[in-house]
Order: sequence, then C-alpha cells, then structure tokens
Amino acid sequence: MIELKNINCSFDKKVILENVSLEIKNHLSILGANGSGKSTLAKAICGLSKYEGEVSLNATNIKDISLNEKAKLISYIPAELDIYDSFISVEEFVLLGRFPYKQNFLNYSDKDRKITKETLEFLKISHLGSNIVSSLSSGEQQLVLIAQALTQQSKIIIFDEPTANLDPHNSKIIAEHIKGLKEHHQIILITHDLH
Repeated sequence: MIELKNINCSFDKKVILENVSLEIKNHLSILGANGSGKSTLAKAICGLSKYEGEVSLNATNIKDISLNEKAKLISYIPAELDIYDSFISVEEFVLLGRFPYKQNFLNYSDKDRKITKETLEFLKISHLGSNIVSSLSSGEQQLVLIAQALTQQSKIIIFDEPTANLDPHNSKIIAEHIKGLKEHHQIILITHDLH
C-alpha cells in the first residue's frame, strides 16, 4: 500500500501540490490537464522529486528505504525516453532493470539475462534486441521502457503519460500491455487521455 500524508511540492516558489493526502491500495488512474501536477505527484511517490510531507510504502517511509530496495518495490516509467548513452542497445538498456539485484563489481548473472530475454519475448520486441535504443520509433521506445520496468520486477509500476507521444495504433498496443500487467503488478496510470 502507498500512503501520502500532507504532500507539498513547489518549484521556483510556485505551489504545484498542496496538502495532498491519499491511500492507494489498488490500481489507480490519475486524470488531469497538462500542468496540473500529475507528474510531480508520480515523482514524489517514487522519491524522485523533493517534497514536504510523508510518502510510505507498506507502512515504511520511502526516505528510509535503500535505493536498491526501493527499486524492487516501485518503478517509474516516464512519458518519453531520455537516454544518456546514445549507443546503448535495447537488450543492454532493458538489462539495466536488473541493476538492483546485481552484486557490486560483478557482471549481470545468467538469471538477469534470462529475465531480460523473456521480457523482450513477452512484449514481442526481441527482434529489436541489438538495435540502438535512440534509433527506435516512439512506440518502440515506450515498449522498451516497459520492458526495463518488468525486468526490475517491482510490485508497483507508475506509468506517466505512456501514450502522450504515440499514434492511435501504438497507443492501443501500450494500453493493452498495461491492462495485462494489472494481474501481477499494482498499476498507477497518470494521463490526460480519457481513451
């Protein structure tokens, strides 16, 4: 369960969220206009942005959870891919989702590579494995982001505007994948797209 108590967020003295308190026990869709604070809320839940108040995962303050343990509990999928390594392949990028499970100074295990391969197959993008991520279409990149989150095997997945940059065909594919994930993951979907 996720619990938010009196969450306040401001940027450049502009109040974005004010006294938000919420219990999230199951799946949740957050609808709202652009600029209404949806992404700020998502990032606060994950501990990715500064806030006042308290965010708890399973009754533990998120600030008291190590980064690796937090990554095993919750993953955040942004609206679009932002890559710092312009030559990383799809398989390498998705494998990074296993980082919280990797032992320091050792390579990824056979189990990590197996989970990555199975995830790419599950999402029907294994044929893209050797492609450079930056060369993919926006729909393919969104699937790669989902693949990385699935290899992370976190219980909670937050999707932040997953169809914002997609055409109707790719939006439908992403929506079907999100719907299918609800059986094994708690899903928080942030969107302004009512469809």
